[in-house]
Amino acid sequence: MRSSIILTGDINLLGVEDITVPFRRVKSTLQQADAVFGNLECCLYDPPVERVMMPDEKSGYDGFFAPTKTGPALVHGGFHCVGNANNQNYGPEAIMSSNACLDKLGIPHVGTGVNRAAARAPAIVTRNGTRFGFLQRTSQYWPNHHEAGEMHPGVAVIKAYTAYQPVYYKDGTLPPNRPGTPPKILTWCDRDYLEWFRQDVRALREKADIVVSSHHMGHRGEILDFQIEIAHAAIDEGADVVMAHAEHYPLSIEVYKGKPIYYGLGSFCFIKSNKRFLKGWVGLMARVTFDDRKISKMGFSFVRQLDNTEIVVRSCAEEAATLAEIQQMSKRFGTKLEASGDEVIIST
Repeated sequence: MRSSIILTGDINLLGVEDITVPFRRVKSTLQQADAVFGNLECCLYDPPVERVMMPDEKSGYDGFFAPTKTGPALVHGGFHCVGNANNQNYGPEAIMSSNACLDKLGIPHVGTGVNRAAARAPAIVTRNGTRFGFLQRTSQYWPNHHEAGEMHPGVAVIKAYTAYQPVYYKDGTLPPNRPGTPPKILTWCDRDYLEWFRQDVRALREKADIVVSSHHMGHRGEILDFQIEIAHAAIDEGADVVMAHAEHYPLSIEVYKGKPIYYGLGSFCFIKSNKRFLKGWVGLMARVTFDDRKISKMGFSFVRQLDNTEIVVRSCAEEAATLAEIQQMSKRFGTKLEASGDEVIIST
C-alpha cells in the first residue's frame, strides 16, 4: 500500500486578510498527499483591547497573535495536523485560545497543552487506512513560564545547553591566550528531557504506522550537536521522518538509517512579523512517499510567498542558487540532492 506525507515549515497567519488566498495555488499539491503537517508559529487569539502585562512576561507578548478568524485558512489549505511547540506560541491565555480554535476547526495539534502531559501528547491522524503519528518539541522557548508544567499550560520542550571551549591551535593560528580568539561552541541535550522524548517516540511507534517527529530548533549555517542528538534519537526510537523549523531559511538535510532529517524547512506562510513585513524568503515543502510503510522516495520542493499572500511552488531551475547552498551544507552528511522539475530528490 502506498501513502505519502507533505511537511511544511513555519506558518504564521498574521496579516492574512482573505483566508482563501494563501494556500489556493498549492492546495492541489497538498491534496496529493495522504497527510499534511506544518508548524503553526503563531497563536490564534483575539487579545483584549486593553491588557496590562505581568512583570515576568516577556517583552513583545502581543506580537505573534493571528486573529482567530484567520484559522480557517488552515482548513482551506488542507492541513490534517499542526505543531504548536515553538518560541512564538506564548502565554497560557493565548495558547489555550489557539488550541480551542484548532479544536473547533477540527484540526489536531501537538506541542502545547493545559499541562506537561497534554503538551507532550502525540496526535494520530488516520488517512486512507494509514495511521500517521505526529509529535512536536521546541528547544527555543522563553525562560519565564513558557514551558508547560505539571499544573500550567505551555509548550513541550527538549532543554539544551551551550558551552564555549577555548581552542588550542597547533597549526600556527592564534593561541588561546590571545584576546579575541574564537571558542568552540558545544551544545548538548538535557539527559532527562531527551529520555522523556525517547519514551514518547517509542510509545507513539506502537500506535502509528508512520511517525513524524517535529522540532523547533535551528541555526543559520552549521547544524549544532544538540540538533543531531535530537534527530538521531527520534529515528533510533522509531520515527520515520524528522523535520525542523525555527530559522527562516532552509538548512542541511541528512539521511540517517535510511530516513530523512530536514534540519530546516524555513517558512511556508509568513508574510508579517510583529514589526515588519517579510519578503523574499524561500522555504522547503518536504515530500515523503511510503510503500508498505517503508520509505520509497524522499524529497522536497521550493516555495515562496507572493505579495498578495499566495504561496507558490518554484521549479528547481528558478531556485538554483538556494539548491546549491543546501547541497553544500548537506555535504557533511553525505547527502545527495538531485533536481527533477519542481522537486529535489534526496539520496545517499
